[in-house]
Amino acid sequence: MHEFFLAQKRDVILTREPGGTLAGEKIREILIDEKIEKLCAKTELFLNFAARLEHVEKLIKPALAAGKIIISDRFFDSTYAYQGSAFGIEKNLIDEVKKITIGDFVPDITFLIDVPVEIAFARIDGRAGNNRYEKLGRDFHQKVRDGFLSLATKNPRIQIIDGTKTPQKIFEEILSLTSK
Repeated sequence: MHEFFLAQKRDVILTREPGGTLAGEKIREILIDEKIEKLCAKTELFLNFAARLEHVEKLIKPALAAGKIIISDRFFDSTYAYQGSAFGIEKNLIDEVKKITIGDFVPDITFLIDVPVEIAFARIDGRAGNNRYEKLGRDFHQKVRDGFLSLATKNPRIQIIDGTKTPQKIFEEILSLTSK
């Protein structure tokens, strides 16, 4: 999508979470560092929202105010899926931290590119440089997937895209949804 918008001469920013700012990238390093065997789930929750607050206030809001399109790889739904569904943090605690940090700020649309866990692991196994989350077991990733799918069924902002399709078909589906 980023390349598509650039080709259309649209002002677009591609970013990611955690990350997107210098502080966010430093926090990301902590979160994915394999040498850190296991962070407490609440530590991960607070670190993700600390990075997210920096991201929203220093990059996303100013860019939106300037009329730019923002494409972010992940946002707060990931916290509900990872730290909530997979690590067991209660939704109301995540809601409270979200309210304190970014308030009611939400994306216009979210695309959940969904693949069964076994397919995801086949893709991960063939890739170098996997981080500590990608090295967690299939049960963990099934909980994450289930968490994302549960969020999507409760929130019309989240559009589920079949991630087993070709990249071109995925692009076309996302394009058709953004054109509405």
